[in-house]
Amino acid sequence: MSRVQEMGGSSDDFAAHENPSDSKVPAQQGSFDDTTDVLPEEELLYDLADLFKVFSDTTRIKILYALMDVERSVNEIAEATGTSQSAVSHQLRILKQAHLVKFRRDGRNIHYSLADDHVLTILDQGLTHICE
Repeated sequence: MSRVQEMGGSSDDFAAHENPSDSKVPAQQGSFDDTTDVLPEEELLYDLADLFKVFSDTTRIKILYALMDVERSVNEIAEATGTSQSAVSHQLRILKQAHLVKFRRDGRNIHYSLADDHVLTILDQGLTHICE
C-alpha cells in the first residue's frame, strides 16, 4: 500500500497531468486566489515532502538501484554499492520506514527488494528530469 493510499487517497490523486477531469486535485485555474483549491491536503503535502527527503541521500539511491532487478542481502547490497554493511543496514531501515523496500526472511537470512514499481517510476522520472 502506498503512502497516499494509507492516507485515504489513491495514486490518481496526483495524476492531474494524465487526466485532469478524473483527478481529485482540481485543475489549476491560473489565479493566485485559487491556489488553496489546487493544493492537496496539508497532511498529504507533509507525507510527500517526507518521501522526497528519503531520495536526498546518494547511498539510499545506490541501494535502490542495487535492488532494481534482484533481491539482495545486506552483504550483497554493500558489495554492489561499495558501502559498509553498517551504513547499508542504517539506510535500509529508513527505506523500509518509507515503504520503498520490503524484505523476505529465509531462515537466518533477510533478502531485500523494491517495494513496488512506483519506486522505479520515481527514479526514472527523476533521471529524466535532470537529464533534460
